[in-house]
Amino acid sequence: MATNKLERLLKLIAVLLDSTRPLSAEDIRENVEGYPDDKVAFRRAFERDKDEIREMGVPLKVVPIPATDPPLDGYLIPADEYYLADPGLEPEELAALHLASMAVRFEGSANAEALWKLGGQGFADDDSRPDVDSIASVPVDPRLSRLFGAITAGTPVSFEYRDETRTMEPARLDFQRGRWYLTGHDRDRDGERNFRLDRIDGDITIVGEPGDVTRRPERAGRRIVTWEMGDGDPVMVVLRIDASHAGWAQRQMHGDAEIVTEDDGAILATLPVKNEEAVRSFVLDFLEHAEVVSPPDVRQRTIDWLEAIAAGTGGEA
Repeated sequence: MATNKLERLLKLIAVLLDSTRPLSAEDIRENVEGYPDDKVAFRRAFERDKDEIREMGVPLKVVPIPATDPPLDGYLIPADEYYLADPGLEPEELAALHLASMAVRFEGSANAEALWKLGGQGFADDDSRPDVDSIASVPVDPRLSRLFGAITAGTPVSFEYRDETRTMEPARLDFQRGRWYLTGHDRDRDGERNFRLDRIDGDITIVGEPGDVTRRPERAGRRIVTWEMGDGDPVMVVLRIDASHAGWAQRQMHGDAEIVTEDDGAILATLPVKNEEAVRSFVLDFLEHAEVVSPPDVRQRTIDWLEAIAAGTGGEA
């Protein structure tokens, strides 16, 4: 992003945060340096700037300006939505969070901004950063900030998924096996659904007001597993896992898995599976200590997949 454009965006955010009333587009043209003098060129630049600061997660609001004739839209950034609330972290806790932010690198984004808002110490450049190796790299989708905001505010969203318009009450975002997943209540299907974020086409639209989402506390703390992340009805898949690995396997599952312990200590685990590829990968983690028992078609596809890997064809069975 060019320096002059970045400066203009920062000034725009500062002006909108500092204002006690909604500002019209003309107010912004007069008070924010860096915009073209031509009104048509200004309008194009301002539209692009609005999109960019929203993608950055800034809560830019459009509201009617009181007592205008004809009615005019105004723009503002509510300070209580923009600034991060102080969670009351102790210095040791803030230091640990800072260390974690350096160890996990978010691709295409700077981790430091949120820490500055919490009171952490940033670094002027890469040379001044402590020598901490990244242990993970997490891809960032530009739509994440809007989804995080919708979840926090309890706002429904709408998007295109596999050529269908879906409206949902977002509940949580999970990062599993290199991909982001959105979980929530699908209003069109009247049930909980999971969506891979990289399969959502285009933008994500806010379609309601804060608080319109019905909170479902029974799901809030539940761990999401990758084999449940998909469309359609689940297929009940039975895995057999040797006694030597049964304890670890059960810790990776949750209450929706039915567990039967056999006489030798092995377990039969029945899982509701929407993503067959994910459950295959889970089985592969155990090598020869786990197998798919049923249904027969899922078992056979798993065998074909493993044989293809062994043959060096990359699992394209």
